[in-house]
Amino acid sequence: MERRLLANECFLRRLKVGVSAVLLTSLILSGCSQGNGNKLEGKQGDNGKGASEEIGSTYPLNTTETISSWEVLDSNAVTFHADLADTPFGKALAKATGVNVKYIHPNEQQSKEQFNLMIASDELLDTVEYDWTGHSAGSYPGGPEKAISDGVILELNDIIDQYAPNLKKKLAANKELDKMVKTDSGKYYVFPMIRNSSGLVFRGPMIRKDWLDDLKLPVPTTIAEWETTLKAFKDQKGAKAPLSVTYTGGNFEIRDAFIGAYHTSNSFYIDDEGKVKYGPIDPQYKDFLTLFRKWFAEGLFDKDFALTDTKALDNKILTGQTGATVHQLSGGIGRWMDAMKEQDPKFNLVGTPYPTLNNGEVPFTGQLSFIYNPGPSKAITTSAKNPELVARWLDYAYSDEGAMLLNFGIEGESYVMENGAPVYTDLIKNNEKYSLQQMVSIYSKPNGPYEADGRRNWNTLPQQDEAVKVWSQTDAKKHTLPAFLTPTAEESKELGKIVMEVSNYKEEMFVKFIVGKEPMESYDQYVAQIKKMGIDRAIEIYQSALERYNKR
Repeated sequence: MERRLLANECFLRRLKVGVSAVLLTSLILSGCSQGNGNKLEGKQGDNGKGASEEIGSTYPLNTTETISSWEVLDSNAVTFHADLADTPFGKALAKATGVNVKYIHPNEQQSKEQFNLMIASDELLDTVEYDWTGHSAGSYPGGPEKAISDGVILELNDIIDQYAPNLKKKLAANKELDKMVKTDSGKYYVFPMIRNSSGLVFRGPMIRKDWLDDLKLPVPTTIAEWETTLKAFKDQKGAKAPLSVTYTGGNFEIRDAFIGAYHTSNSFYIDDEGKVKYGPIDPQYKDFLTLFRKWFAEGLFDKDFALTDTKALDNKILTGQTGATVHQLSGGIGRWMDAMKEQDPKFNLVGTPYPTLNNGEVPFTGQLSFIYNPGPSKAITTSAKNPELVARWLDYAYSDEGAMLLNFGIEGESYVMENGAPVYTDLIKNNEKYSLQQMVSIYSKPNGPYEADGRRNWNTLPQQDEAVKVWSQTDAKKHTLPAFLTPTAEESKELGKIVMEVSNYKEEMFVKFIVGKEPMESYDQYVAQIKKMGIDRAIEIYQSALERYNKR
């Protein structure tokens, strides 16, 4: 850690001095000999020019260096390759940028644990694609200010200003985005994933419509209707786990479906008065736990929910063990219906409204994302030996040419231009062996630091288009706490400790309450313990951060 802090201080000092090669050389030899050798401008060629002139500012860059990137490989791409570099996309990216990349892909289900091990080992890669916000269990504890002060990642203000003209242009053109991707003190910390405004809703509850039709049941909207439906799935369809969701890395992927029916959340949220709250200690959260404890005992909610990862859920959905879940448009409805179209042509999944307690209520919350997506965004670490090269490589994604590659893949192979618009080829959309989602995963980058193109649409079914409309009918915009609030460095240290302890305890008790190992009478003691851990202080910090964000 000390090595990283020295390197970070040394690098930032060099970057802000200017472009004089003589002065830079002097700084490197005299002032920065203790660091790890972050060589931004200091790398000299035989002609005496600095690194920027050596590498160039047009693509492909003039370099023989290899950089390293830590990022989860898309679950669909794993079907074909174990390394992004081996995919058609990875090869095309290397050719276009002139940069070879060594990718390290953590296991998707263990990314949090493997990220923590990487941080603890002090062996960071040049760039890391991860959630640095500190907002969720699977993000950097304490957020970006702490990650910078810890000497883990670099502040990017001068880097973006000098070496990322494409991203700089996008931030200047979109003030709301610019507001989202920096800290309250004005520090940029990632190359962001920028969502298209039409793609902000993509997850929600879904159900086997063919089963509902067989049973002559309506699409459920209330908790009572859901209970009736799940009982019918169990008793008349033989479903061993009528309702199931993934539960990995401390993330209960039901998100706020069902929980929101009780006007609370599974994490921090904003109440009707604009105040930050922590849902898992609300009195009404106990009502949700009581419901799912009952459903678990009655076999309506998956008995193995705590062990259900993506592969396990796939198996349960495709073998008829499960008739309802909470998942995504492409990775859920699209992928599962494609997999079953020949085996069971009647198989039909549709999106359902977020459940409420009473008919006609607007769901309290639901999935609604912001244009900045923190999870698939990349930071440059203090271990990067050539931060300029990493920045220029990342900035390619925000260029017009790079955007086409990351969004649509390789022209002539994965897409063609028709009437001025990109259209997927039959290799992608009508592949005899693989789904559209599988094919786009190796010819493009489904998620990552670039701007999603509004013309990109992976919906291949009317059920997907309809699901978006249904899932959009919530009050999520009012109650969702932005994931990119940035506490101060001091607040972050305090917040990181509190959130980590609270999250671990909350998840432990969550499972115990639902499976019946802890009596519901212990709920008040559970709340008291979380308060003892400092949750009120965490709420206070987030409230202050929210108010500062609103004033940016």
